[in-house]
Amino acid sequence: MRSSRTVLAVALLGMALSGCGGTEIGPGGADEPAQIVDGWTSCAKEAPRAGEMIPVPNAETSPPAGQEPTIGRIDPAFTPVAAVICGREIRPGPTGGQEQIATERRAEEIAPLLSALRLPSERVGGEVACTLEMVIPPWLALLDDRGRWLRPHIPTDSCGKPRAEVIAALAGPQSATVDTRTVRQIESAAAEAAGCAQQWTDMVWVETRNGRPGPPGPARSAVGPLRLCVYQVPASLQEGEKPAGDFVYGGQLPTERQAGVLRALNNRRAVVDCSTPATRFAVLRPLDGAGPDRYVELDGCRRFLVAPTTGGAQLGQGDDALAALLGPV
Repeated sequence: MRSSRTVLAVALLGMALSGCGGTEIGPGGADEPAQIVDGWTSCAKEAPRAGEMIPVPNAETSPPAGQEPTIGRIDPAFTPVAAVICGREIRPGPTGGQEQIATERRAEEIAPLLSALRLPSERVGGEVACTLEMVIPPWLALLDDRGRWLRPHIPTDSCGKPRAEVIAALAGPQSATVDTRTVRQIESAAAEAAGCAQQWTDMVWVETRNGRPGPPGPARSAVGPLRLCVYQVPASLQEGEKPAGDFVYGGQLPTERQAGVLRALNNRRAVVDCSTPATRFAVLRPLDGAGPDRYVELDGCRRFLVAPTTGGAQLGQGDDALAALLGPV
């Protein structure tokens, strides 16, 4: 077991853009007692999706209907001795890159937390100015000395967010990480080394679904070094609204190849009438961030898109020679 002084309010309260008046996640509320469940097992079993920004139920990870413990007030007959918080974090992968892990933390110095949880929720609305972010309550369980557990209602302020006293109490206890498990890879070591994102959207497909952008404009007289990132689109996503590709290879484009790529992107060939989705596409981005992003379909219709930061994307027609210049670096 690995102990650490953890700022729980930061690690375990998800942030999502929303309006004021966020609501408690899960069934139940402050007016009914929380359901007491026998025998705590683990976050992996009781809260497998805890910490996701947008929890999406599915048959494999969600409890059957009617079996989720009711969130509510703490029954006076239930004496909590520990708190368990289930969440997610991003950390460096063992061989580079980044991975998302699910965490289970336990705290036993919980008197301030219990006092905060027993406060009433404030009335939502009134003259109070609310900020736009919504603080999503953590997946929190209280345990008694018999191993029973419940999910307490988290009192909210006048903006519908967890009360400041709760956030402060969560930031206070000495906690111990009792379990971690890898959920998924966020960024591979290869993508990190290449300076590329792990996933990217095929913007040629996106832009041409809603009409055809105009032809490419005149080439800039000087273009700085470009970074090449190539992505593979899973077959199941290729005709979706925003097909996301997974990183395959990338790195700084060699100078001699960059010159040929820029010449190819400045051609004036007519764009073919084609609707075949690409299985692979390349993204070319300036290393210094100055200038447009460039997207090239490496198969399928072989089109390319020049996307300035100010808008006004421009569509052109590539070919096999352009695709060959965008091979592994």
